[in-house]
Amino acid sequence: MTLTNWAGTVAFTPGEVLAPRTIDEARALVAAAPRIRALGTGHSFNAIADSAALISMRAVDLPFELDEEARTVTVPGAAPYGAVAGFLQERGWALHNLGSLPHISVAGAVATGTHGSGDGNGVLANAVRGVERIGAGGELAWVRAGDPDFEGSVVALGALGITTRLTFAVEPTYDITQHLYAGLPWGRFLEEVDDVMGAAYSVSVLGRWDEPALSTLWLKSRDDDAEPAAERFGAALQGPSVGAIPDGGSPEDNLTPIGTRGPWATRLAHFRFDRAPSAAGDEIQSEYFVPRRHAADALRAVRGLAHRIDPLLIISEFRTIAGDDLWLSGGEGGPRLGIHFTWQKRPDEVAALLPRIEDALAPFAVRAHWGKLYSDRLGQRAAYRRVPDFVGLMSRVDPSGKFRAPHLDRTLGI
Repeated sequence: MTLTNWAGTVAFTPGEVLAPRTIDEARALVAAAPRIRALGTGHSFNAIADSAALISMRAVDLPFELDEEARTVTVPGAAPYGAVAGFLQERGWALHNLGSLPHISVAGAVATGTHGSGDGNGVLANAVRGVERIGAGGELAWVRAGDPDFEGSVVALGALGITTRLTFAVEPTYDITQHLYAGLPWGRFLEEVDDVMGAAYSVSVLGRWDEPALSTLWLKSRDDDAEPAAERFGAALQGPSVGAIPDGGSPEDNLTPIGTRGPWATRLAHFRFDRAPSAAGDEIQSEYFVPRRHAADALRAVRGLAHRIDPLLIISEFRTIAGDDLWLSGGEGGPRLGIHFTWQKRPDEVAALLPRIEDALAPFAVRAHWGKLYSDRLGQRAAYRRVPDFVGLMSRVDPSGKFRAPHLDRTLGI
């Protein structure tokens, strides 16, 4: 059996794909399998999910449970973020942030350290207060905030069990207003990168590397009725009909509303939940994190490869994440800048270029997004300083290696 990821760039060859309809059935299937991993929505760009057996929890009917007194919501791990956002908004509650795609499952996004943007916003997993998993013996157990090793059990790469439910911290609902600015000069961005990235609750900068200006400054302001300035950092305000993602990166009608104030659930993500996230999925994605103090120098180093990057590129995007103490989070140890590449579907050429980009970023304590494409030589074990602790946790929780896989072992250096 052969499966592919969303973009069709990664092939999986499991011996079987299991689709239980109840928790008890899932527990029995996990207990009986020598090797097994969870199958999510397929939005990863490497083989992190591949295993001899894959299990999808999408057919298991689990409730959404809001606890207003505790300010938490408990949801199925297989639920997409868009469904969680809609459920909360209808009841007057919110999450602190969303990723650009509301279509991804909460379990997969949490497990890989997926994020949105904003200087004060940690990765999506920062909101997790509990994770329920099926363990190697079929046991069902929670790990909650305050428990030993909780910080190692959230962004866990699917290596500690099959996630069934997660509990998230919530807050009262809020509004977001999005504004787009075009033509942010590269020189101005490099000189004022901290000011630019701190200009709104969530900020994204998009563009190409070998041009004098970046195409888009995307500001998402929280509970703000102020009239937008006509110019920000040398970039000009655009009307709501202007696309945020140029060069065919997205059809205009699948982006969340621009220029009007509205609920976080319909504006904090880049893409609408009721639309496909891109025209065809014909792309490859890579992302690297560098400490904020190195942001400008790291960007300058990558610009030295602009003539090699742009012929393969659809668009690059820069976002920020706050620091945290989750062992395998991109923000562990301090705030970071995310340097993202959406590539044309030219896998061999992209794979050949990635080591050059990684070499350029090596002086800046670079680490890669776990769910995106990077080279095997990057050295994630050294980049994420708590990997040795996590490997020890894996050995204690899953001594037989039921949830391990070749890609995971290579990446963690075990």
